[in-house]
Amino acid sequence: MSRIVPVAVTFLAVATVGIVAWAVLLIPGTILGSEPSTDLGPTPVEGSVVVPIEAGESARRIAEDLEDAGVIESARLFRVLVAFMGVEDELLSGDYEFDKGMVTLTVIDRIHTGITAPVMVTIPEGLRIEEIADLLDEKGLLKAEDFIAAAEKTDYDFAFLEDLGEGTDLNGYLFPATYGFSRTVSGEDAVRQMLKAFDEKVPPTVQVELPTSGLTLHQLVTLASIVEREAMKPEERPLIASVFINRLKLGIPLQADPTVQFAVAADPKSVVEYGYWKKELSMADLQLESPYNTYVNPGLPPGPIACPGLDSVMAVLRPARTNYLFFVAKEDGSHVFAETMEEHLQNIERYQP
Repeated sequence: MSRIVPVAVTFLAVATVGIVAWAVLLIPGTILGSEPSTDLGPTPVEGSVVVPIEAGESARRIAEDLEDAGVIESARLFRVLVAFMGVEDELLSGDYEFDKGMVTLTVIDRIHTGITAPVMVTIPEGLRIEEIADLLDEKGLLKAEDFIAAAEKTDYDFAFLEDLGEGTDLNGYLFPATYGFSRTVSGEDAVRQMLKAFDEKVPPTVQVELPTSGLTLHQLVTLASIVEREAMKPEERPLIASVFINRLKLGIPLQADPTVQFAVAADPKSVVEYGYWKKELSMADLQLESPYNTYVNPGLPPGPIACPGLDSVMAVLRPARTNYLFFVAKEDGSHVFAETMEEHLQNIERYQP
């Protein structure tokens, strides 16, 4: 018997939703007090506007501002929907950029979640600057060359950029995340937004623990970018980091394939033929003269080869405690680790015959 009440309540709630939706759409005189609205369907109008919403502003005022700006057709419908959804007091402040004639529910969702810019772009971990530029270009936001030019500058006002040396770019510091971009965003604006995310997302504990690691922030991000490109399984990041840190301590070259891939991609012809990350490296590639080739140069490369996520940064800061010096990839993307060359050669024969 006790189980019947929740079912009845659920049925009543669903019925109520249906009735309200029916009333909103078909009986506008009783709820909207105006002609029937078509605002629940996508009828975009050319052009976009910025609508500022102040903290504590009422749903009524927000609705009227949106209607006046041409974003929605009915302020009354907006108020009905936010009241029915229970989010009247959860509309977030900000300068919102909207297309004119948007779907009311979409507008409410964006204001409720604080998405001020209209174009959402997810930047995955492990991309280099050129790949991010191509992604933004594909979205129609920016020309790739404009973003690259902006990312080659280092005079942005962030303290963590003070360690960058001459001739370095912002590889490694454009934080992987999902961003909302204005359609009028410039290359510098996009770069600054990603740098701000790095500043906000990398916790203060990183700076506190850096002295113990023996690395500068630039070295930490550089090694994290290599770990990001090597690790296919998230749980292996601290293990892979331990291998490279152990090698650095012993003066053994890192011999990290992603650094060679990065160096090879400096040749535009190689990018055209193999992409930015050439999968099958040749012996000639491994001997390529480049400061980023960790097969021929000891220590870390001059800078990051890609933009690592926070997990890779923390893996380098807090690596697993191992004596591993080698690892080899298996078919499923995971790795098998070894402490000695003999064990490593056995693993190669077993997993990469």
